[in-house]
Amino acid sequence: MQISALFVYPVKSLRGIALQSAQIIATGFEFDRHWMVVAPDGTFMTQRSHPQMALIETAMEGDKLILSTFGMEPCMVDPDQANGERLGTAVWGDAVNAMEHGVGASEWLSQALDVPCKLVAFPADENRQCDRRFARTGEHTEFADGFPLLLVSRESLDDLNRRLDSPVGMDRFRPNIVVTGGQPYAEDGWKRLRTDEIDLRFVKSCARCSVPTVDQQTGALSGPEPIHTLSSYRQRDGKVLFGMNLVPQSTGRVHVGDNITVST
Repeated sequence: MQISALFVYPVKSLRGIALQSAQIIATGFEFDRHWMVVAPDGTFMTQRSHPQMALIETAMEGDKLILSTFGMEPCMVDPDQANGERLGTAVWGDAVNAMEHGVGASEWLSQALDVPCKLVAFPADENRQCDRRFARTGEHTEFADGFPLLLVSRESLDDLNRRLDSPVGMDRFRPNIVVTGGQPYAEDGWKRLRTDEIDLRFVKSCARCSVPTVDQQTGALSGPEPIHTLSSYRQRDGKVLFGMNLVPQSTGRVHVGDNITVST
């Protein structure tokens, strides 16, 4: 088995970036969900309520974030130019004292999304502990929903697509790591994944929300699929499961094409 694709999502719920290699730090991929879009009162915004967020592209130039979308000039976000103001926000009940960026980035996003909003960054002096029901003390993440990394296998997506009238892309599920070479849903039983450089621990299956019903290329809702079909055979305790959450046990680089070993 090997790694077949890698993705980083610098801004929560905006379009991700396909990578050939990624640096894994304690909170997951470097820059992953380091930024987030919030309403003026600090409420975090995602494709669940604003599917058009899928149309805003992200890129990284060193540590600088580039935002772009059709019909607008790109916006460069320089971390060194954050205005220093703090804004209280939360991700699924986890309070974060986020760092606001200047009005330029917020005005750009407000125009792109046609709704008032702000861009915030995860400060270096904040620490968001992962859910202790599954993670260990000291295992933390930034603005990801719950855990540093998400893995999906190509075979699991292929199995799902055989059940759908209209196949969907891997981008619907917004994984960080895609692996290939195993059986569909074999990842459900994996405990550790290792390459020559990194060691990752599986913590729990990923309970899916409505985001996979958003066409990531058009920003349009596609109806109940693929969640409807997934719920017919991947539902446990009222939750629809697809993919696995992981926590790094070491730091290092991971590459497309890396061979992996897994333990169960």
